[in-house]
Amino acid sequence: MKKWQTAVAVLLILALVVTACGPTPAPTAAPKPTEAKPTEAAKPTEAAKPTEAAKPAGPVTFEPGKAVKMVLLPKFLGILVFDQARQGAEEAAAELQNPEKLQFLGPTPENSVAGQIEIVTNATTQGVNAIMLSNNAGDQIVPAAKAAREAGVTFVTWDSPIPSAEGEQLFVAQVDFNETGKVMADMARNILGPNGGKFAVLSASPDAANQNAWIAALKEVLKQPEYANLELLDIVYGNDQSEDSYNQALALVDKYPDMKLIMAPTTVGIAAGAKALQDEGLCGKPGEEPKVVISGLGLPAEMVSYTLNGCAPQFALWSFRDLGYLTYYVTYLLATGQIKGEVGERFEAGRMGVYTIEKDPTREKGLRVLMGPFSIYDKTNVEKEAK
Repeated sequence: MKKWQTAVAVLLILALVVTACGPTPAPTAAPKPTEAKPTEAAKPTEAAKPTEAAKPAGPVTFEPGKAVKMVLLPKFLGILVFDQARQGAEEAAAELQNPEKLQFLGPTPENSVAGQIEIVTNATTQGVNAIMLSNNAGDQIVPAAKAAREAGVTFVTWDSPIPSAEGEQLFVAQVDFNETGKVMADMARNILGPNGGKFAVLSASPDAANQNAWIAALKEVLKQPEYANLELLDIVYGNDQSEDSYNQALALVDKYPDMKLIMAPTTVGIAAGAKALQDEGLCGKPGEEPKVVISGLGLPAEMVSYTLNGCAPQFALWSFRDLGYLTYYVTYLLATGQIKGEVGERFEAGRMGVYTIEKDPTREKGLRVLMGPFSIYDKTNVEKEAK
C-alpha cells in the first residue's frame, strides 16, 4: 500500500515539473479576437457613412417624351408679354417631347376673374393633367383650384400667385417680389433726382396678387431714411386695359398738379400712360424739363419711342419667354412625378439651368421657384433690346 502511494506521489510531482517547464499554452487556446470581430464592427464602411449622407442630392434631370395635357392660362388674352410666355412654354414643350399640344386659354380683359375661374373648372372636368395659371382673381380662384387638385390635376401658378397659396402646389416667381419694391423706389429716385418728389402708382387690377405684393413692398422701402424725400400720393387702377390706363394717367395729372412721376408696375399701364403723357405734351421738349414722366415695368419693344423722347426715361422688366419656359419645365416634372414639389428639391430646366424649390418668403404659405433677374432699360440700351 505504501509503495502504491509513493508511486502516485512521484507521478504527481513529475506532472507538475513538466507543466512548469513545458511551453507556454498556445494563444489559440484563449478566445480568439477574431471571434468577437471587433475590427469588423469598427469598419467605417459599415457605419453610417457620414461622407455619403452629407453629400447634397444632385438636381433631377428630366425624362422627356411623356404625354401630359397642359393648359397655360394667362390673366387674359391680347397682351404681348403673355404671348411671349406662350412662346417660351412651347419651346420647352418641344424640348421635352410632350406629344400633347399645349393649350393656351385665357379670358377677355373685361371678364378676367370669372373667366379664369370658368376655364379652370372646365379644364378640370375635361381631363387635363396640368394647369399653369397667371392669377388675376386673387383668392376667388381657390375653390376651382382645390377642385382641380382633388381631381388629380397638377396646379402651378406663374407671374401672379394665389395669395393664400390654397390649391396651388408651386409658384414660379419671375423676380423676388420684395426686390420689385426696391427697384421701383430706386428708379423713382434716379428719375426725380436728389431732391426727390411726389409720385403716384398706376396699377393693373385690385385683385392682381403680384401687383398688390409689389406695391406693398414699395411702401415698405419708402419707410427707409434714404427714400424719405419720395412721397407716394395715390394708387389707381387701369385694369390692365389701355383705354382705362390712359384715362387714369391723365386723371392723376389733373388731380395732383405737383406730381412729377407715375410709377406703373404693369406693361399695359406704362405704355398707355406714356402715350397719354406724350399726347398731352407733358414730357417736355428737348432742353426743357418735363412736367410729368412715367416709369415702372415695361417691354422694350413697346417703350422704345417713349424712352428716347423722355416720357419714360427708365423702366425695368424680366424675360416673359424665360418665365413661360421655366413654368412649363417645372409643371411637366411635377405632373410626371419626377419631382414632388418639396422644399429643397433641385431640378434642371433645360437651357436655364438648375433651380431649387424654396419657401415663398413673400407669403405666409406657399412654395416658389425664383427665376430672376431684373433688367433696367434706358436710352443706352432700349433700342438694342427692342429688336
